Amino acid sequence: MIITKPASFIKEYIEELNNALYQHQAGAKLTFSQKTWLSFCLTGILMVNAVCWAKFERVSLGDYKIAALSWMFHRGKIAWDKLLIVSVRHILKKYGITSGVLVLDESDRARSKNTTRIHKVHKQKHKASGGYVNGQTIVLLLLVTDSITVPVGFKFYMPDPVISDWNKEEEKMKAKGTPKSDRPAKPKNDPDYPKKIELALLLLEEFKEYHPEITVKCVLADALYGSKEFMSGASDIFGGVQVISQLRSNQNIHHRGTKKTIEDYFNITNKGVVCTIRIRGGKEINATVSSARLKVDAHGGNMLFVIALKYEGEENYRYLAATDVSWRTLDIIQAYSLRWLVEVFFEDWKLYEGWGQEAKQYGEEGSSRGLILSLLLDHCLLLHPEQKACIENKTPAFTVGSLQRRAQMDVLMVCFEFLLQQQDPGEKLKEMGQAIKDVFQLIPSGKHMSGRILGRLKPTPSLSAKYCSC
Repeated sequence: MIITKPASFIKEYIEELNNALYQHQAGAKLTFSQKTWLSFCLTGILMVNAVCWAKFERVSLGDYKIAALSWMFHRGKIAWDKLLIVSVRHILKKYGITSGVLVLDESDRARSKNTTRIHKVHKQKHKASGGYVNGQTIVLLLLVTDSITVPVGFKFYMPDPVISDWNKEEEKMKAKGTPKSDRPAKPKNDPDYPKKIELALLLLEEFKEYHPEITVKCVLADALYGSKEFMSGASDIFGGVQVISQLRSNQNIHHRGTKKTIEDYFNITNKGVVCTIRIRGGKEINATVSSARLKVDAHGGNMLFVIALKYEGEENYRYLAATDVSWRTLDIIQAYSLRWLVEVFFEDWKLYEGWGQEAKQYGEEGSSRGLILSLLLDHCLLLHPEQKACIENKTPAFTVGSLQRRAQMDVLMVCFEFLLQQQDPGEKLKEMGQAIKDVFQLIPSGKHMSGRILGRLKPTPSLSAKYCSC
C-alpha cells in the first residue's frame, strides 16, 4: 500500500475535530502541521494496522521521515489530554446521542518478555502457551447507544509489585502450613498502583464530568467488578443508576432468616424455568432463568436483584446482580447481554485499528498517545460516509474490517488518480518505482544458507576405517 494523500474522510474528521477543539478551548486549536500529521498518522494506521513510524515512512515512499514523525509525536504541542474527550463529544453531537449504557472491561496486550521501557508493563499469564509474558493491561470504558458503540475513556493498570511479591510469599507459606500469626501482614496499597476497581470508578467520574449532557441508563461490568465498592460507588456517581455485574456462586445470601450460598439457593430453593430472551436486541434464544431480591453478605447485607442464568446447552448457572431492584428480570438480562459488545470492540481494536502490533511507544506519554491515535481511528471510522449513511438511516452498520478494506482501496485509488493527473504519468510511475526500491529495501534472510558455508557433511575415510571396521 502507498499513501500519496491522507484519506479524504480522515482529513474531514481532523478538520471537524480541530473546530471542536477550538470551541472547547481556543488554545488547543491545531496548527496546519499538526492537522497534516494527524491526518497522515490515522491514514497510516488504517493502511498498515500499526502505530509504527518505520512503516509509515515506507507507505509514504519516504515523504514522511521516521525522525519527523517521532518528533511531532513526542515534542509537538498537541492537546493530547483533550483529543479523545473532544472527539467523543463531536461524535455524540453528530449523531444526536443523549443517552446510553456504559460498559467496563479490561484487555491485556502482550509485549516483549524483557522490555522495561514500556509504560506499566507487568507479568501476565499467556493463555496460548500457558506461560508468562510481559504486557500492558488497559481498563476501557465503552458507551453503547441505540445507534453506535464508541470508546470513551481508558486507564493503564499495573498491579502493585510489593503486594504481588507478598501474594507469592503468602501462597508459599500457606502451602508449608505456616500459621497466619507467623506470616507477614499484607502491605498497604500504594496509591501509585490503583486497583482496577479504582480505575473503573475514576473513568466513570471523568465521563460524568466531561459529558454531563448524556443520560446514563445503566453501568455494566463483569464479575471482577461485582463488589460492593464498585457497584455502590458506580451507582452513586450517577445518582442511583442501575449497575449490573456478577456474583460468585459461593457468596452468602439471606432468605427468610436463613443464610445459604447463592448456588444452593437457586439449585435447591428457587429452581429456574425456561424462557425466551432477546440478546443484544437481535435474535431470541432459550435460557433457564430464576431470580429473587436477596440480601447479600458481601454487599453489607444490602438487597440486590440476583438472577441465575443458564443459556441453552450450559450446565452451570452464572449469577447476575443488579443494584436497582425495581427492574424486571428480563430487562436486566437483556441489558447485561450488551456487555458482550466490549469483546467485539477489543477484537476489532487489536485486529484492525493499530493496537495489536507495534504500538510500543516508550514511557507513559508514548503509550497513552499511541493508544489515543488508535482510538481516534475507531472514532473516525464511525464517521466514514458509508457508515454514517447506515447509522442515520437506521440500517445495520458495517464491520470495522470491511470498512478498513474499503478505505484502503479508496486511498489506493487516490494514488492512481494522482499518477494519471501528472503531465507525464509514465515518468512519474518510474520515479515512484525507484522510490519503492529505495524505501522497500530487501534484507538478507537468516533462514537460507545461500552465501554461507553449509559445512562438510560426509564421513572421513580414515575415521571410518578406524571406528567403523568390522
